Amino acid sequence: MDFRFKVAVPPPPDLDSLSPTQLKELVIQLLGEVAVLQQTVAAQQAEIARLKGLKGPPSIKPSGMEQATSPTGSKPIGGKPRRGKVRPRVSIEDQVLRVTAPAGSRFKGYVHYLVQELVLSVRAVRYRRERWITSDGQTFIAPLPDGTDGHFGPDLRRFVLMLYHQGQSTLPRVTALLQSLGVAISERQVQRLLTEQHETFRTEARDVLRAGLETAAWISADDTGARHQATNGFCTQIGNDHFTWFGTRGSKSRLNFLDLLRAGHPDFELNEASFDYMRQRGLAASLIERLVGSAERHFPDQATWRAHLQRLAIAPPARADLAAIQDPARIATEGALWGSIQAHGFLRGAVVLSDEAGQFAIGAHALCWVHAERLVHKLDTFTDQQRLAQQQIRSLIWKFYADLKAYRVSPGRRRRQALRARFDRIFRRRTALPRSIACWHDCGPTRRTC
Repeated sequence: MDFRFKVAVPPPPDLDSLSPTQLKELVIQLLGEVAVLQQTVAAQQAEIARLKGLKGPPSIKPSGMEQATSPTGSKPIGGKPRRGKVRPRVSIEDQVLRVTAPAGSRFKGYVHYLVQELVLSVRAVRYRRERWITSDGQTFIAPLPDGTDGHFGPDLRRFVLMLYHQGQSTLPRVTALLQSLGVAISERQVQRLLTEQHETFRTEARDVLRAGLETAAWISADDTGARHQATNGFCTQIGNDHFTWFGTRGSKSRLNFLDLLRAGHPDFELNEASFDYMRQRGLAASLIERLVGSAERHFPDQATWRAHLQRLAIAPPARADLAAIQDPARIATEGALWGSIQAHGFLRGAVVLSDEAGQFAIGAHALCWVHAERLVHKLDTFTDQQRLAQQQIRSLIWKFYADLKAYRVSPGRRRRQALRARFDRIFRRRTALPRSIACWHDCGPTRRTC
């Protein structure tokens, strides 16, 4: 028998006769009904799966916007990907292998067969340095070649550092390997290669940081727990697409981050940038007037700066008032550090991109897309209409991020203007949520006014 049920459906209203306000109300009503139907269908599917004894879908949270907006590659046929062509990263040396062919054969070219080989050899050079003695008793000795530092060459030093840090080899194993190759070296000498005479590496890392801060339009910053010299500390990362720098300190405060951004410069500077920083951080106007009225503006080191604060009677608050007011000496020091950063030409107009950690909220600060979208995800929703509005906004943000990645590959002026207008439409719109999505756009990434 065929059972069919008919449901009485009211006739649709005449849309042409409805006003714009009535049309909006009708759309909102229909969206709410669709959301309810979707929940009902999901509940029925779960109930059917339970009755059949099937396992439900796993509850896996999305891994982030980068993975969600990246194109998914198709799986190769057969299960295993095919190996591509071997392309050595070094120059190829050609050797011709000859064969004796029978009489009457014709030459048809060559058949290529590529072989890669690794050659490890030890080279010891004894420099015979000329020594001269002048008539007045002075001694002149021929200098060593550039790059010679100690009794081990730069390539050997580089090899030891690579094995220990990148290869995760222990000190005895590195020593045993070198000795098996014919190098006369002991564990104590390997230890010295790993721990001593690394000032050139520090200088190079400092120069990389300075060059990056001078030219970067934006930098990313983050920190994580690290252990150094048997003490717990924090490793801070600073960089962008062109450079990356790491520094380990015992603190993760804003003072520490500003000190790292000085890139090795020890001075403090009072200028317009430092005074603007102090005003933004709420330092008392009377204290700022003392600093502005002082004739001293440049301080070569921390001791000189602290003495200047003491002369102006700018000191940390009393112990009983720590929970009530801010530390004026700390804010003034942060401002002087920011003034030094600007005076050296670092981060002028650059954006600091980070998560919601407060120590990175300096200058022009912004959240990365994952943490910015997380603000929308954290909003509390209480009705189906609010949940639907939240999902729609999150979908718009993810699609906008995917289009930004496509724009990065092929930028254009017209597309840039369209993306800017689209950004404002997304983040300035009013929704059914208690707090508007425009909060992220208007209040800024630091969320200080929310």
